[in-house]
Amino acid sequence: MLVATAVPVERDAVARAFSTPLTEVRLPGAVVHRTGALDLVATGVGPALAAASAASALTAAALAGAPYGLVVVAGIAGGFTPDAPVGSLVVADDIVAADLGAETAEGFLPVTDLGFGTVNHEPPVSLVREAVAATGGLTGAVLTVSTVTGSAARAAALRARHPRALAEAMEGFGVAEAAAAHGVPVVEVRAVSNPVGPRDRAAWRIGDALTTLTEGFGKLTPLLESWTQAWLPPPP
Repeated sequence: MLVATAVPVERDAVARAFSTPLTEVRLPGAVVHRTGALDLVATGVGPALAAASAASALTAAALAGAPYGLVVVAGIAGGFTPDAPVGSLVVADDIVAADLGAETAEGFLPVTDLGFGTVNHEPPVSLVREAVAATGGLTGAVLTVSTVTGSAARAAALRARHPRALAEAMEGFGVAEAAAAHGVPVVEVRAVSNPVGPRDRAAWRIGDALTTLTEGFGKLTPLLESWTQAWLPPPP
């Protein structure tokens, strides 16, 4: 299983849910930290770098004859109030590229309406359902953006286009694109550190969100490991 976070502090929050130490493995384009059967990679910020780093780890595993059975995008995020308050855990049932498209006189058009590519990846329904049951988390769409929302107007516009959105982050769709290219299922788990909207750093609760992420992974680990083993094909 590969867990992709944006930055090392999120990777370390996930690692704290496990008792085994991390071993560093350097790959072309990525550094993987391994603990047991779990690999963690801090991809960097933004969908492009996240996709590139995740693709490097996925390709290396496949070439080594040990492909991943599941990719998990993990980290902190902004939450759309009041549905995803600060401190809550969100499990994505839809990973959406919210600003991939074109602005027109009539409004925003997603890239799919332009006839190119896709703007969403849906995690396995059964895995999302079981993850929510295990953690008590919320479920809904998690938006991937290249520019973090900093105004009430943009937050309202995003929510109008994506009424099921619970959180906003910057890496999920990029990692999901890499996973899809390898035929590997993906799920996104986010702990809410701040409201989506006007930037108010005094209202951010990053430490609390990282604690929520650690606690969430402690509850998720048995499920993710068993689900991964069930999904992987038997060795030849």
